Amino acid sequence: MRKRSIAGRHALVTGAASGIGRAVAERLAGAGAVLHLTDLRDDGLQGTRMAIEQRGGHVATAVAADVASIDQVRALADAVHARTPAVDAVLNVAGIAIWGTVERMSHEQWRSVIDVNLMGPIHVIECFVPAMIEHGRRGHLVNVSSAAGLVGLPWHAAYSASKFGVRGVSEVLRFDLARHGIAVTLVTPGAVATPITDSLQVAGVDTTSADFRRLRARFEHHAVSPELAAERIVEGMLRRRYLVQTSRDIALLHGVQRYAPPVYALLMDGANRVVTRLGRKL
Repeated sequence: MRKRSIAGRHALVTGAASGIGRAVAERLAGAGAVLHLTDLRDDGLQGTRMAIEQRGGHVATAVAADVASIDQVRALADAVHARTPAVDAVLNVAGIAIWGTVERMSHEQWRSVIDVNLMGPIHVIECFVPAMIEHGRRGHLVNVSSAAGLVGLPWHAAYSASKFGVRGVSEVLRFDLARHGIAVTLVTPGAVATPITDSLQVAGVDTTSADFRRLRARFEHHAVSPELAAERIVEGMLRRRYLVQTSRDIALLHGVQRYAPPVYALLMDGANRVVTRLGRKL
């Protein structure tokens, strides 16, 4: 499909203080978009704003908000809609990572993952997409899910619940919003070298231990950069693609899951055994 232009159009990016969110915001700014940015961390958010404006980009709004709070997202929408009746693109990037076996995960950890990773995007959709429809903005909705929204990775039950939920919402809205000319893009990143790896929680595991730090370093060695992920996300959005994968290994694993289920089952069983053995050492 022909690549569309985002120049002069309004784009909302959540999770814009760091990682994929910041890289996406910077790439959109480079393409001429008018940006509306949010993140839980105001210091990082203002850092993103300053960096973009120093390069000549246009940030119309940079307001800290917790996407898990519908009241805060409504206040964010009021601030954005005071500057434009509707945005042309909504990019749900914000998220947290908490992993662990079901016997170690607390209720509070389950709730936190669902509130941020699933209810967060829902709050944003609820507060921004109706205005896009009302004002005829035939634009984009981008939802960042995860490889854990495609396949059954070990210790990812809570995280996958949130990310499969984002995938389900996207699959429905892909068709529901088509009649309004709004394209939906679902992003399923694999390993990306972002600050989320530093804040990763694993229930019942000391993430400050030397063994865990070695595992994290191994993960980061195979990770793509936020800038490469952002390039693929924005390119996919502007070409109105539905599924965007930021790394080839996840695309391959998803293909095995779809076309060779017995092989996929063997791979996931083996991965679970390996992670279980590693978990006993942590």
